[in-house]
Amino acid sequence: MPAVCAIEGTVFSDPWSARDFRECSASGVPFLIAEEDGVVAGYAVAHHAADEAEILNLGVALAHQRRGLGRALVERLMALLADRGVHAVYLEVRESNAAARRLYQQLGFRTVGRRPAYYRHPVEDAVILRTAIAAETRRA
Repeated sequence: MPAVCAIEGTVFSDPWSARDFRECSASGVPFLIAEEDGVVAGYAVAHHAADEAEILNLGVALAHQRRGLGRALVERLMALLADRGVHAVYLEVRESNAAARRLYQQLGFRTVGRRPAYYRHPVEDAVILRTAIAAETRRA
């Protein structure tokens, strides 16, 4: 968990705590950790209920960004969620995070709402995105 927390603290201005990650890990939600050459390079966390899910967190170490790791983590997470019967996936992203928004758009996410002043450091709106998981992706 220390490597995940180190990435989190580097890439986010309002990072999750080690406790947040431990609670997710202990609860059994989908929690992926990507390694490259034995080093933690990124992670993704989601939760689901019934046929809907939310991607809670996605982080990629600065040295590993812009090489497809974020995309691979989201695609793997979507496959895991599909296997669990999920039909729709939501997430929130900072309005100013153009790179993340571009990635999510390429993966089929579309804007469905906004949460004013959702983020605290700095204060900024969250854009709510949603995508459907295609029937052929689901094995259920």
